[in-house]
Amino acid sequence: MINLEKGQRVEINQLSRVAVGLGWNPNQGTGYDFDLDASAFMLGSNGKTPKDEYFIFYNNPKSPDGAVESSGDDQTGGNSDGGDDETLTVNLNLVDLQIQEIIFTATIHKAEERRQNFGQVRNAYIRIYNLDNNEEIARYDLDEDFSIETAVEFGRLYRRNGEWKFEALGNGCKGGLQTLVNKYCY
Repeated sequence: MINLEKGQRVEINQLSRVAVGLGWNPNQGTGYDFDLDASAFMLGSNGKTPKDEYFIFYNNPKSPDGAVESSGDDQTGGNSDGGDDETLTVNLNLVDLQIQEIIFTATIHKAEERRQNFGQVRNAYIRIYNLDNNEEIARYDLDEDFSIETAVEFGRLYRRNGEWKFEALGNGCKGGLQTLVNKYCY
């Protein structure tokens, strides 16, 4: 297993089925539960989703090609007890050929209304593992202070010369899920 730093990449071309797990622990005493949502944006060569159905989240849990599927919405971050709170599974053999990369994100539901941000979340991470034997391939612990951000691009799977690689991103932004939808969807 490799502990990644922001911008670091790892090849995963020997695998066909992987899972991307995201985990977090909200700080106590903020008044509301933290509802973080994992999403995936399946992008073509133009950096946009070919159709809205290639945006995978709690209201669209499976991509049209059947390649990416969400585990569902953990509304409190309490389902895992230290493990993954939400998981996106990816069958790389099924990914539509027009898809060149898959961006994995986490956003805070109702962040503005609840006055929440990623600075109030601790132990946030993304990990990628072999779905066939649960062997962890790489992990990226989000250790930046995102005190105003309500959305984070954690990592991405991308194709280069017919092979898949994973890159740790760690890019935060304000505006929550809508900002990411505006960036990646038509």
